[in-house]
Amino acid sequence: MEREMIIVLDFGGQYNQLIARRVRECNVYAEVWPYTKSLDEIKAANPKGIIFTGGPNSVYEEASPHYEKGIFEIGVPIFGICYGSQLMAYTLGGEVKTAPVSEYGHTDIVTDGHSRLFHSVSQKTSVWMSHTDYIAKAPEGFTVTAHSKDCPVAAMENPEKKFYATQFHPEVMHTEEGQQMLRNFVLDICGCRGDWRMDSFVQTKIEEIRAQVGDGKVLLALSGGVDSSVAAVLLSKAVGKQLTCVFVDQGLLRKNEGDEVEAVFGPKGAYDLNFVRVNAAERFYEKLKGVEEPERKRKIIGEEFIRVFEEEAKKIGTVDFLAQGTIYPDVIESGLGKSAVIKSHHNVGGLPDYVDFKEIIEPLRMLFKDEVRRAGLELGLPEKLVFRQPFPGPGLGVRIVGEVTAEKVRIVQDADYIFREEVRKAGITRPNQYFAALSNMRSVGVMGDFRTYDYAIVLRAVNTSDFMTAECTNIPFELLQKVMNRIINEVKGVNRVMFDLTSKPPGTIELE
Repeated sequence: MEREMIIVLDFGGQYNQLIARRVRECNVYAEVWPYTKSLDEIKAANPKGIIFTGGPNSVYEEASPHYEKGIFEIGVPIFGICYGSQLMAYTLGGEVKTAPVSEYGHTDIVTDGHSRLFHSVSQKTSVWMSHTDYIAKAPEGFTVTAHSKDCPVAAMENPEKKFYATQFHPEVMHTEEGQQMLRNFVLDICGCRGDWRMDSFVQTKIEEIRAQVGDGKVLLALSGGVDSSVAAVLLSKAVGKQLTCVFVDQGLLRKNEGDEVEAVFGPKGAYDLNFVRVNAAERFYEKLKGVEEPERKRKIIGEEFIRVFEEEAKKIGTVDFLAQGTIYPDVIESGLGKSAVIKSHHNVGGLPDYVDFKEIIEPLRMLFKDEVRRAGLELGLPEKLVFRQPFPGPGLGVRIVGEVTAEKVRIVQDADYIFREEVRKAGITRPNQYFAALSNMRSVGVMGDFRTYDYAIVLRAVNTSDFMTAECTNIPFELLQKVMNRIINEVKGVNRVMFDLTSKPPGTIELE
């Protein structure tokens, strides 16, 4: 598929995938590349533009990530964000110093009203700052196009060479007119057509899979979630009965979910798939015994998944390919180049060093969650399945803080079922994702005149458009009270219920 591309060059920023996501909202394809990619590789990709991400380092320190000056000579527009703006200034002869006053959070800036980057943007607008260094002096040939109370160079540009930079983050939703700024860069300054569409992706991907697989056999890790379900139908359309879907019930699913997945994809379901269900709860519980650290749990769950798949593959016969519903945020959050690892996903960062398959196929690897949903609709999946609540690959293993046991799984399953049931009955559709998690906190309570010493359940409900940023949902207090009463009365082992108000960032959507 012939397409225009924007390269998002990652210098360790936590918002790197969000930048790519915002570019794709302009119907322009974008990929996140580590800053370790060579200049020759960047030139070969023939990008329409390059965006430098933020990062946690100080650009004037020797150990900080840098890029060769030649990138500014390849003739494409470049947009530096936060650390990326400081890197641009530093590399091109400006000065970057420790800021007299650090800025973090909502900040009002004033723009000069003439920059193409700020076309159709209010002269005074609210942005999201996150920096302790600042550009003390812009490089030669640059003009300052925005400032704040404490940041003299909130934005700068060299329009002749098409270099633009902002100290703030236009990609986060907290920057009120950030998407307009990114649209201005991608569509106006870079001159992109904005014609990247999902229907062409689906057909192209089916053809790619057929060419890759040939007459080989494919084993898909089917969880029943949105990602693996879309992957299953996409693969089925590409290779038909060469595909076998293995559903591992690892004992960490939501209440009744194993039976629900089998009802959809099993022999009596709507799809003509080779379907195998493996009940492996005890096996996973044994592996997780005594493990409390979240990353270790993810790694253990990921490796055990692979081992189960290998065993099932041997029962089927020669299987050449392992398929997974990996999506782009999984890839980036699991660590890309030198960027920070937010969390390992069992189907990316959780893979063991040795995997007994010829190749791994990840047909959705370059898509964000809402793009996966659009692909699902394009493939003819029912809306009920496409828009179901997302569920983490490691399952309740990351909704139980501390050690995972069968008893804790029962507690969180029952509490989650009550919460979801009451939200559904109340007709509330606003939370994009909501669930109950189990904290590792135990506290004293009183029930029926007796002292209790039980666990605290944490309720979580968020609104998000892309699952990379999220805000807490305002659930009516009366509903929360009803859920709390039901959980405490109906779920043995719980005497306290709390509601998590944290946004993403600084938190993640899941509790661990």
